[in-house]
Amino acid sequence: MSDVIEKAVETLNGKIDGGFDGVAKFVIEDEGAIMVDSEGAHAGDAEAEVTLTASLDTFRGMMEGDLNPTAAFMTGKLRIEGDMGKAMQLAQIFT
Repeated sequence: MSDVIEKAVETLNGKIDGGFDGVAKFVIEDEGAIMVDSEGAHAGDAEAEVTLTASLDTFRGMMEGDLNPTAAFMTGKLRIEGDMGKAMQLAQIFT
């Protein structure tokens, strides 16, 4: 597991209180993927209800609170495939 993915998993687990109701995947371009589910965040690349794809800079901006996920999506910096309702639930993690 890359240092980037390891740090992202740690940060996400700090933001998720009690896991996530569903299965989501964050794909960080050129780094790897993170799964978020009822057990929290962990490195992995499995099927998910929603997949969010972004560059490392975009992901970092969202994690640090410098970039609103909705704004990232509207400007094309964040791509979402799958259940938009689940994506909206995930957006709450970053606010």
